[in-house]
Order: sequence, then structure tokens, then C-alpha cells
Amino acid sequence: MRVIVLGAGLLGVTSAYFLRQQGHDVTVIDRQATPGAETSFANGGQVSVSHAEPWANPGAPAKLLQWLGREDAPLLFRLRADMRQWVWGLQFLRECTPARTRHNIAHIVRLGTYSRSTLQALRRDLGLEYDQRTQGILHFYTSQKEFDAAEAPARQMRELGCERQVISADEAVRLEPALAHIRPQLAGATYTAEDESGDANRFARELAARCVADGVQFRMGEHITALRQVGGRLDHVEVTDAEGRYQRVRGDAYVLALGSFSPLLAKPLGLKLPIYPAKGYSVTLPVKDASKAHQVSLTDDEFKLVFSRYTSAEGGDRLRIAGTAELNGYDRDLNPVRCEAIVRRVEELFPGAGDTSAAQFWSGLRPATPSNLPLIGQSRVPNLYLNTGHGTLGWTHACGSGKSLARIVSGLAPEVDFAFIGAGAGRPRGAALVPAGQ
Repeated sequence: MRVIVLGAGLLGVTSAYFLRQQGHDVTVIDRQATPGAETSFANGGQVSVSHAEPWANPGAPAKLLQWLGREDAPLLFRLRADMRQWVWGLQFLRECTPARTRHNIAHIVRLGTYSRSTLQALRRDLGLEYDQRTQGILHFYTSQKEFDAAEAPARQMRELGCERQVISADEAVRLEPALAHIRPQLAGATYTAEDESGDANRFARELAARCVADGVQFRMGEHITALRQVGGRLDHVEVTDAEGRYQRVRGDAYVLALGSFSPLLAKPLGLKLPIYPAKGYSVTLPVKDASKAHQVSLTDDEFKLVFSRYTSAEGGDRLRIAGTAELNGYDRDLNPVRCEAIVRRVEELFPGAGDTSAAQFWSGLRPATPSNLPLIGQSRVPNLYLNTGHGTLGWTHACGSGKSLARIVSGLAPEVDFAFIGAGAGRPRGAALVPAGQ
């Protein structure tokens, strides 16, 4: 079949790669000049199966109330006259029950474990280099309450095969000596040795180059303006190029992998996707003092920040700190208060490790579903497939999602037990595709 992939981020590129491996003729369309140039550009870098507890959990409503009005809050609802935001928020609250949280963790862990092993196989088979580190991920806690609350999710993850071990503060410092500065504040930690980190943007570009070598066509710098149906099926995609010239692109099947912009194109087709943009921030710092900088990828659960380190001839030795979420529509403006809060936390934890005078700030729109479960599979438009809604876990779930989507398009069963959408597959609650008018 001729398959048109809409979007050249991590999900689009991995979909294209695995679709080509299944023998399809694949074309990728994206408005940016290079692959991985939007939400995949400067994310936190973690391939983190252990980051499986969704934002929607039993403790979330109380935290949201506590954070109201705080510009530097880890999760900030900036209320707008936007019905989509309010509907999404109500769906989010419905996902905060203990039963829904356990259900969602199970699906997130299964997809994450499969995706991580798929990434490792790709790296081995293709010889990919993307500043990867395979030293595990350490979640540390400076709040005893937060540390105690981590025990139950960690236990469930272990039962599902994700070896997230609860460890003492002293053990955390042994694994990552850069934490010695805050040893008196540490309540404890969890450690997942199998998790990894790496530059997601570099990975996307490297894999896209392999796709091109294998015959995949990339139409970069072309804006997708509409999806058009005829007879209940998708007939063509309308695009404009950099000079504003209009074209129709036709295929046998289409994959919607446009992240936060997916719902805008799907709505005219009668599909309401439960995705809302959650603006995340990152800061990239050159390493100033290597002896004070962390080696292991870290997660600061209390502040909802992740820390990775990249060392390569391409980019030098640098720290990437990313996190927080701001629900404020499609606004990507950098809020200086939130940027400064991230830098302040880095200096509290690792003073002098990074050169804050050379900080590079970035924001991206994560395509968040209320449950944190992405939408992968066949939509109600028979030849339109979805690979979107991955929220904060796009890098973690990219390879497994792309491979699974390619199998579904090819009429094959996915290799992982996940709530895939479409005929014959269970739909996750909060992710059902309903007509837009209902």
C-alpha cells in the first residue's frame, strides 16, 4: 500500500520506518524543515518505563488545588474560555480514581517495556548514535510524603516487569554522587537500571536518514491544511508548500501523527480526539564543572522535572532539564517565571554544575490525553490510523508505538497487550473516538 504519514516527529518517523519494513510505499509530510523539530526537539531525553504513574492519579486533585495561582506550579491549569480545555479537565478528574490509575499504569508499563526493547534492537541493528546513556533512571524524593506515596506505584510496576526498586537515600548517593550536596534533604529514591536516556531529536534525524536510504519520501516544509473524505474514507490530504502552492496528496492509508494538532485536523472528519496541548519547558546548559554534574538520568518527582546529560562531539557536554506542564491552549510563549523556576531548582540541587549564563530555553506542546494513554490504531474513518496523544512519554513509547501501528496497518496483530483503538481492539476509557457533534 501507499501510506501517507502526517507528521515527522518521533511518532511519525518511527511509524514510517516500521511501515517501510512491512513493505509499504511511505511518504511523510511535515511543515518543519527537518524531522523532530517540534515537540521532539528539546524534550527531557528519558526513555523511562518507570515514569508510568499518570498525571491523573488519586493525589492529583489536592495538588492542583494547592498549585492554583502559582505561576511556577509543576502543573498549571490556565483557565480559558475554551470548551475543549474544560471537557478535558473533567475527563482528567475521572481518571484520578485508584482503579483507573492502576489500569492506566498497567497499559503504560506494558507499552513502555515493549517500546524500550524495540528501541534497543533498533540501536543494535542500525548502529544508531544519539548521545544515549544506559545507566538507568533514578527517581529521587526530597519529601517524605512523596517518597511514601511512590511505594505502591513502584510495587505495581515491579509486578508488571518494570524493576523499579525502592532504595535508601544513601544508596541513591552511591549511584549518583552528584546528589551528595542534597543528602540531608533526601527522603529516599527509586532506581530502574533498565531505563535509558538520549537525545530524541538526534534519534529522529538519524532514523529519518535511514528511512530515506530505504526509500521513504520526506516532504518537509509542507503545511497540512485539511483531510478530505469521500464515501466515508479519507480521499486526500491538502497541503501547501513553502511558496504557498496547493497540492492534493493521495494514498491508500493515512497515519495521523501530528501530536497536539491531531484533534484540529480530525474534527472535520467527525472524530473528537481527547487530546489537549500541555506546554512543557526545558533548559539546556553547557556543563561548567563536570565533577558536580550528574551522570545518571534523574527524575525529581516533587517538582516534576527530569535531568539528562548529553556528551557528544556534535553538541559537547550539556545538561538537559525538562518538565512541568501548562494547559494554556496552543500558546508556546516562554514564561520567564517558569523558566527561572527550573534554573533555580537546578542550582539548588547541583550548584555550579551547569553554566546558567548560557542557558537555552525551549517550550513544546505535549499532546496529552486525560488518562496518559496514547491513541494508537484504526480510527472510525477506515483508512485513517492514529499514532498520537503520547503526552510526556512520546520518546519512551515511540518505537513500540511505531512498530505496533505498522503491524495494525498491515493487518497484523500488535506484539504487546495494550488498549489499541479500532475494530477488535479495546479502547481506553477517556480515549473513545466519538462524532464531533456529540
